[in-house]
Amino acid sequence: MPLNRRTFLERSAAAGAGVAVAGAVAGPAEAHGPGRPRPQKRYSFTVMGTTDLHGNVFNWDYFTDKEFDDKAHNDVGLAKISTLVDQVREEKGRRNTLLIDAGDTIQGTQLSYYYAKVDPITARRGPVHPMAQAMNAIGYDAAALGNHEFNYGIPVLRKFEEQCDFPLLGANALDAKTLRPAFAPYSMHRLCTPHGKDVRVAVLGLTNPGIAIWDKANVTGRLVFPGLEEQAAKWVPKLRSMGADVVVVSAHSGSSGTSSYGDQLPYVENAAGLVAEQVPGIDAILVGHAHTEIPEYRIANKETGKEVVLSEPLKWGQRLTLFDFDLVWEKGRWTVEKVAAQVLNSNTVAEDPKITGLLADEHRKVVAYVNQVIGTSTAAMTTADAPWKDEPIIDLINVVQAETVKAALAGGAYAGLPVLSQASCFSRTARIPAGEISIKDAAGLYPFENTLEARLLTGAQLKDYLEYSAKYYVRTAAGEPVDTAKLTNADNTPDYNYDAVSGLTYEIDIARPAGSRIVNLAFEGKPLDPAARFVLAVNNYRASGGGAFPHVAAAQQLWANSDEIRNTIIQWVKAKGTVDPGLFASVDWKLTRDGVPVF
Repeated sequence: MPLNRRTFLERSAAAGAGVAVAGAVAGPAEAHGPGRPRPQKRYSFTVMGTTDLHGNVFNWDYFTDKEFDDKAHNDVGLAKISTLVDQVREEKGRRNTLLIDAGDTIQGTQLSYYYAKVDPITARRGPVHPMAQAMNAIGYDAAALGNHEFNYGIPVLRKFEEQCDFPLLGANALDAKTLRPAFAPYSMHRLCTPHGKDVRVAVLGLTNPGIAIWDKANVTGRLVFPGLEEQAAKWVPKLRSMGADVVVVSAHSGSSGTSSYGDQLPYVENAAGLVAEQVPGIDAILVGHAHTEIPEYRIANKETGKEVVLSEPLKWGQRLTLFDFDLVWEKGRWTVEKVAAQVLNSNTVAEDPKITGLLADEHRKVVAYVNQVIGTSTAAMTTADAPWKDEPIIDLINVVQAETVKAALAGGAYAGLPVLSQASCFSRTARIPAGEISIKDAAGLYPFENTLEARLLTGAQLKDYLEYSAKYYVRTAAGEPVDTAKLTNADNTPDYNYDAVSGLTYEIDIARPAGSRIVNLAFEGKPLDPAARFVLAVNNYRASGGGAFPHVAAAQQLWANSDEIRNTIIQWVKAKGTVDPGLFASVDWKLTRDGVPVF
């Protein structure tokens, strides 16, 4: 499907003219008598923000088929956010507020998956996406594009864009041929004050350069994604010259200044802090992508010394950010006098029945879908110990991937090479029950829309790969007590960036420093030959550079599949009928200290 240039031009024109018009209700100006100075005109308004909603409308976990809960008793979903938004609008005045989002909207739950793949919004006379319905009903004013917006391909994203009553913003999502914005770069909003002088609020949307790697198959040759700092430096002065009194950036980019894709792109993944520091003229930044909670973070701009206020609400609708702006009229224009930020917790309110009622039918359809039985298991399997033990449930992922790749390469030039497989523990609460297995069980094991590839690696490269993966463990000397609550996620490495590789046997000596932990690495009982060639069954995120693992992104691609690994697992279970861990589970790796197993 070609990029819809006409749609972009129409939306950009609307954005420039002001896609949201708001008014203010305030008390009369303070009285003043002869000889007394005229009081300054002041105005206050609030910008609310969400991010990384990831398909969450209801406070519901489709992978467990029950109400969402976690250790902190957070709640999730737009139905909760809607209640908070209504409360803020009631307090501040509807016309004194804006509501924006910082991306990753249409991927993440079985609700969003269902309407992208099972009953797709792109079908002729297809449904309206639940996220579009909910966000329209709540009254969003703008949303930035997230990297996961591209997971289902550009046609799904364009259809979602068409269904939204607000613009999707991406100043650094450019048409690969023309290098012009493929989506509206910004939106302009007028807030009516009681002083007859409107406030113009510009919202600049920036997305993540990593899209070029993570969704390479969907965007190569069609879109390019330059750095956030570069594009902010281009657009912020334009917005000011267009009369913007306030500039808010909605950035699907964390604040840390780090990248998870190494040096494969010359751009920083988590660049929101750098944007604040390097680009003058920004008042506040709604931060996304990192899935962390930042109520308020202030960064001084290097050129002007002015503080820029950043805030990141927690993912999935668990928090709502409030940016409170105080403005003063001076020298013929509105000037930002003060900005403060905070977050509201969605677990303090009930779900808005307006939203739950609106999407009740969609919710019921998806619940019925995820409860479909696809097979049986002879034993229960769980990921509870998978971050530190070789568990059968991770072996299940690896055996499905390895068998799929072997079948794909059969009869070809690489059919004789041994096939290895990598897998991560994506969730510590995933389980396959003894007895009936449903779609939700398989989906809970592999919650991401990753697809499968085959890459050609040497023994030496695999050793490097495993050493890099093993940095996940906190160094723990022999004899020291081992606390599993503190053993993993060294240097904030997430669980999904620790890979276990099946088909090899090895030990990870956690008493050693990172980079020299892999010992007794063997293939078929013999020390691994550094020059030997292997096929690695690997997900597209890792193969594209996600996590910055060495060698794999540059390795020769032997095969690639367009179907999600999750669906491959579901189809494998259906074909087998019965899953018997005794037929595939084995202990290929273990944690040791000086040769002594930790567990």
